[in-house]
Amino acid sequence: MANTNETLQGFASTGISMLDAILGGGLARNRVFLIQGTPGAGKTTLALQFLLAGAAAGEKTVYLTLSESRKELEAVARAHGWSLERVVIKEVMPSLKSLQRESHYTMYHPSEVELGEVIKSLLSELDATQPDRVVIDALSDLRMLAENPLRYRRQVLALKQFFLTQQCTVLLLDDNVNGHDEHQVRSVVHGVLLLERWTPVYGGERRRLEITKIRGAKYQGGFHDYLIRRGGIEVFPRLVAADTRVSPSSGRGTPVKSSVSGLDTLLGEGLNAGTSTLFMGPSGVGKSTVAAQYALAAAQRGDRVLVFNFDETTETYLERSSGLGMDLQPYVKTGLVQMRQIDPAEVSPGEFADELRHAVSHYGVRLVIIDSLNGYLHAMPEERSLVLHLHERWMYSAQHDVTTILILAEHGMVGGTQTSIEASYLADTIVLFRYFEVEATIRHAISVLKKRRGRHEKTVRELILGGTDAGTGIEVGPPLRRFRHILSGTATYSDDGE
Repeated sequence: MANTNETLQGFASTGISMLDAILGGGLARNRVFLIQGTPGAGKTTLALQFLLAGAAAGEKTVYLTLSESRKELEAVARAHGWSLERVVIKEVMPSLKSLQRESHYTMYHPSEVELGEVIKSLLSELDATQPDRVVIDALSDLRMLAENPLRYRRQVLALKQFFLTQQCTVLLLDDNVNGHDEHQVRSVVHGVLLLERWTPVYGGERRRLEITKIRGAKYQGGFHDYLIRRGGIEVFPRLVAADTRVSPSSGRGTPVKSSVSGLDTLLGEGLNAGTSTLFMGPSGVGKSTVAAQYALAAAQRGDRVLVFNFDETTETYLERSSGLGMDLQPYVKTGLVQMRQIDPAEVSPGEFADELRHAVSHYGVRLVIIDSLNGYLHAMPEERSLVLHLHERWMYSAQHDVTTILILAEHGMVGGTQTSIEASYLADTIVLFRYFEVEATIRHAISVLKKRRGRHEKTVRELILGGTDAGTGIEVGPPLRRFRHILSGTATYSDDGE
């Protein structure tokens, strides 16, 4: 909780709306903040957005650079379509005289002279401009000039005290270094933001940020993914379902039907609104087709649907569905069905979660289909993160009465229930798909293993793709009473059934 003075003074916007939200409103005014990050993480871009936001609000802004030149900063701004006309840029460099041979100094170490000149130039510029917002780029240059950790800490403390007397909000940019110096500065400043850029084994580079310290303020911790696009940094806050809880709607508990009588009967008259359902089975057994039928039925009721495709193109998905009698094209054109083709090598989990949140909050999506969880896994750095991320995502959907269908392909083509992801315990309903053979013909079976809310059939039924039930593209037949061991993948026929 911010103290009284900070509350009265308000916050300085970073120029990045979602970062302001993570920070609880922005950066506390008249304080000093440290922005640390690896090369290419976006420190300069964030700093320029911070200053431009201040300039747009009529504040005086100054960028003091010890390393990058004015031309380099202007090139960064042009790449984003920005103008720095309202930002004062001052290049603060050691004088040519101070860079001469050490023999020119007789009483003082050259680092003391050079550092002193740089600090004097910094203070002089700030005294002359009286800015509301300041960026100093970068502390690594001061660290090298100081050479001694004690001298470096003293100079940073002196700068902090000076800034407090000037009533300005300051960003200190620094490389992400490991060592004692890093903790020296972090203990002095009011807050610390860490920017990280990393490259997975395969795929494009990714970036994430973490707020490690903000004194006297509540902020959203953990890692938050972000992108650098033309126009600046775009942050995707970590999805926290508890922070977005809403009151239950009047539609909670209403069955979500597929319009296929046999399938709805198998599931106890349909899925429950606001629940998560896992379709499990080998590749090609009909999981995506059944999910497409739910999308069609929802669109026909007037509900909005969002389909995330990880494994195939949108064109292929629509053509395949249409070929089975489920034409989603008219609903895609009207916007009732939205298709999102996801490349897991290029999209971060945070960006994916943000798109879901936006679809629910802005477009009123009622049904979300993720095809498939296997592709989703490739977007995650590790399996444990995937399960935790799924938990938050499903909780968020449940709190907004959004029904989720998630498809999981199992290893192999016939039997077994082994997968590389253990997410079945998170799902409210599990529908299992299997192949079985009858007179040298491959057929498909469907059954419900689990349903937390409401009753369901415990039978195994045949799934017929391209069926005629209610004019749809699939049909679910009567229970397969004459067969045994279908779920194991080694079905046998018996005359004992009815």
